[in-house]
Formats: sequence, structure tokens, C-alpha cells
Amino acid sequence: MKKDIHPELYKAKVTCACGEEFETLSTRKEMRVELCSACHPFYTGEERLVDSAGRVEKFQRKYGKTKY
Repeated sequence: MKKDIHPELYKAKVTCACGEEFETLSTRKEMRVELCSACHPFYTGEERLVDSAGRVEKFQRKYGKTKY
């Protein structure tokens, strides 16, 4: 590998919105994420809507709730 062209690697602390925390290697020292494997519906098997910007409510107001 060439010297002085690679970014510094740090032990990064990742914090999820659900409160889960874990460490990984990254070029940043700290990261905040909305979803992690502990709260993501695909991994937990729970069916819930994950919406951070109000898009689901906006869609339901615009088109109404379906009868299906």
C-alpha cells in the first residue's frame, strides 16, 4: 500500500435512534443512525412503519386509508 494516501481509521461508536450502541471501524469517530439490526423490521420480524419525515402520514392524508 502507498503511504500517506489512506484515511485514518478510528474505533467508531455507532448510536441508533432506538438506543442500541456498538463499535466498528470507520473514518469517523462517532455516527448516529436511524435504524440498526436490533430495530429494523426485516431483522426483528415485526411489521411496523418506519418513518422519520412524516411521509406515511402525508400519504395517508392525501389518499386515505385503504380497505384492503
